Amino acid sequence: MKTRLSLGITLMLIILVGAYACTKNSEDKLTASSGSTTTCDTTNMTYTADVVPILQANCYSCHGSSSNSGSGGIVLEGYANLKPYATNGDLVGNITYAAGHDPMPENAPMLPSCEINTIIDWVNRGIQNN
Repeated sequence: MKTRLSLGITLMLIILVGAYACTKNSEDKLTASSGSTTTCDTTNMTYTADVVPILQANCYSCHGSSSNSGSGGIVLEGYANLKPYATNGDLVGNITYAAGHDPMPENAPMLPSCEINTIIDWVNRGIQNN
């Protein structure tokens, strides 16, 4: 009886710790995956200030307007070029390694979760050109 009670209490503590670890203070503030104490704040973010720098650092070397020879002709530089891939789900599918999509960036680690969440939030907010 005592063993079952201890097991039950231990299981309840594990569930509570797991549930607490999966919560966040606000829907728009996410902890960066780098292990740092900085936050990933997607409140009031914009395409120009927040999304473009991620794409410049991780995508344009293969999918830029002047360097897409080996990228299957996919150009992500410029809002008009990016919008169809954001609209049809390929952008998010590729960077999240979703089934049926090519993991991007190719031959590189997955983007940090903050950068992925920034792009997802931009898409979810209507793919605005701001």
